[in-house]
Amino acid sequence: MSKTEDQPRKELQELGEFGLIDHLTRNFKTVQHSTLKGVGDDAAVITASEEEVLLLTTDLLIEGIHFDLMYVPLRHLGYKAVMVNLSDIYAMNGTPRQITVSIAISNRFSLEAVEELYAGIRLACSRYGVDLVGGDTSSSHAGLYLSVTATGTALKEEVVYRHGAQENDLIFVSGDLGSAYVGLLLLEREKKVFEANPDMQPDFENVDYLLERQLKPEARRDIIELLKELNITPTSMIDISDGLASELHHICKQSNKGCTIYEDKLPIDPLTFEHAVAFSIDPTTAAMNGGEDYELLFTISQKDYDKIKERLEVTPIGHITDAASGLQLISKKGVVYPIQAQGWNHLKNN
Repeated sequence: MSKTEDQPRKELQELGEFGLIDHLTRNFKTVQHSTLKGVGDDAAVITASEEEVLLLTTDLLIEGIHFDLMYVPLRHLGYKAVMVNLSDIYAMNGTPRQITVSIAISNRFSLEAVEELYAGIRLACSRYGVDLVGGDTSSSHAGLYLSVTATGTALKEEVVYRHGAQENDLIFVSGDLGSAYVGLLLLEREKKVFEANPDMQPDFENVDYLLERQLKPEARRDIIELLKELNITPTSMIDISDGLASELHHICKQSNKGCTIYEDKLPIDPLTFEHAVAFSIDPTTAAMNGGEDYELLFTISQKDYDKIKERLEVTPIGHITDAASGLQLISKKGVVYPIQAQGWNHLKNN
């Protein structure tokens, strides 16, 4: 039956970003034998040889949606755009190899400005041993559009997907959570102050860590190297780009499991805690829903716990349960709360 004028229009924000992806791709069937994993993980997985796979991921950053050039330096933006993609490759337990970069720019950008953007891209490639191998350029009527695609490789048996979590597996996160979000709040606050009074100097004293977490994150190559050193292959893994709560939902949905995590186990930097409170935001909310931390969330079998329990780079925050138990957060007072995925949604007004 064809759509009639009487049928209500469905708004994209009702589906949300991931609901829209599921809706648009659900009728696509893979026909190539080399496609081992298509839509639905941090990167696509494609057969490269009998032993090795190619990992492929892409991200699009749009001025006014993903970044604000009033406070984001172009060099930092270039660097971050690469990190966003490398993080996806590491989340598959792979090694990044190449990137392509495509940009659309308006005539308000000078050659020197574009060179600054590419200086950040070049620094990221140099630090992580990645080659820039192509891309595209186009004009834009307004603003800057930046798309990076990354490839990587992994041994077939070492690829880690989102769907492998097993009941009683332990849940770990790397680094600390919520810092990038609080850094964004600081930048937005000072932007408003500047707009009200351009003579005011920004107040960024002693918050370098928070600003760097937002403006210049690092992909966690060191965690992948640590896991290999310890001879641990996670049962599932994802990078934390949209907030811990959202990423837990991805792993549990695709693994058909539930989880229990503990508020007092969440790794929150003291500076993040202090400034979240100053903004009248619960630090736990910042950690669960802030996003853009680009840390790794992974699960491991309990038999591997002794290998990793003394490592300060990662923190155990809970365990995987059966699907019927749902996703739960146990508060510091012992109250059980359902975990809602309230992280960044590009199709809603955040």
